[in-house]
Amino acid sequence: MIVGKHIIAELYGVPKELISYEKEVRRIVEEVVKEANLTKVASQYKQFEPHGVTGVVLISESHISLHTWPEHGLVNLDIFTCGDTRKTDRAFELFLEKFKPSSYRHYVLDRG
Repeated sequence: MIVGKHIIAELYGVPKELISYEKEVRRIVEEVVKEANLTKVASQYKQFEPHGVTGVVLISESHISLHTWPEHGLVNLDIFTCGDTRKTDRAFELFLEKFKPSSYRHYVLDRG
């Protein structure tokens, strides 16, 4: 029995201006949560100096987490949802649209 889908991704060549500061990362993540019809419970973000962000969003369906390395154009992304697994796919598609990586690799795990 599959109870959820887990996508673990590394996004490469992400524009530095999109991933350096908490305000922009938060905006993108919160847009994805809303546009993918996920149910936000809470979120927490951490700004690093001089740049870089870590964020976690607790959603009713499970969680989204990410860590950015602007100096490498890198975003490590984790999306896990239970129930309707199309939401996991939609969230990943939206992250690709909004972060604009030049390339990426990802792993998809059926959970359960």
